[in-house]
Amino acid sequence: MFLSFLLAIVVIYILIKTFVIVPQENAWVIENLGKYKKTLGPGLHIVIPVIQKVAYKHTLKEEVIDVPPQICITKDNVQLKIDGILYLKVMDPNKASYGIDNYRFATAQLAQTTLRSEIGKISLDKTFSEREDINAAVVKSVDIASDPWGIKVTRYEIKDIDPPITIQNAMEQQMTAEREKRADILESDGIKKAQINQSMGEKQEAINYSLGEKQSKVNRAVGKAKAIEIVAQAQSEGLKIVGEAINKTNGKTAMQMRIVQQYIGELETIISNSETTVLPLPEAELNSILQTILPAIKGGKN
Repeated sequence: MFLSFLLAIVVIYILIKTFVIVPQENAWVIENLGKYKKTLGPGLHIVIPVIQKVAYKHTLKEEVIDVPPQICITKDNVQLKIDGILYLKVMDPNKASYGIDNYRFATAQLAQTTLRSEIGKISLDKTFSEREDINAAVVKSVDIASDPWGIKVTRYEIKDIDPPITIQNAMEQQMTAEREKRADILESDGIKKAQINQSMGEKQEAINYSLGEKQSKVNRAVGKAKAIEIVAQAQSEGLKIVGEAINKTNGKTAMQMRIVQQYIGELETIISNSETTVLPLPEAELNSILQTILPAIKGGKN
């Protein structure tokens, strides 16, 4: 009974060891008496117990490795504590098994070494602005070095950059000064633009005023010219009418009477406005004037 029970256990153990199931996105390396035999992909496989064994089990999915923090020195001799995250994937299970003892530890160490080298090439100010370039340099260097191990490094990301307290205080002071500088520049630009706008407005106002004055003077000049033209035209029409009237019967006599009438009116004004009057014409001229008037008056009565 005991032997039968023991035999049953051995048979079950052999069956368990004979049939193996490899999960999806996994690769198992089989050794035959300590020598590499083959790599099993996903599915059911038969392995000869005792003679063959599963030596290594690899996942083909992308792996994430947390790179420990380390002290890096920049080009301007500032110490920074930097850590990161490394993403890699097993491309060749055979090389990953026999090319290196522990590819995860090796790639993490290589990423740290490359990061120290890249940080030493730049100054403190550029470590924050050139983070993408640093990540790309680490990926390129580690990927080339890990190719014999059957590893593909997909990307590297700097997780945190921790400068010393003194550097942090200096950076905060610098940022404060920079913000105050930008505020002063913006304020001065605002004042400058306001003054420019005010001067432009005053300039435009002066231009508009001068244009208005110019147009007003032009309008007045045009008005005066028009008035002179109208007066001249009226005088011309009056002289024309007078000339036509003179050419008619008794026209000359009527003209002489009009002149005498105006003369007498003016003489009357002079005499009435002054206490002493000196007649500007001799008596003979007055007689001639009266002789001119009397026939005209008589002719008018007839």
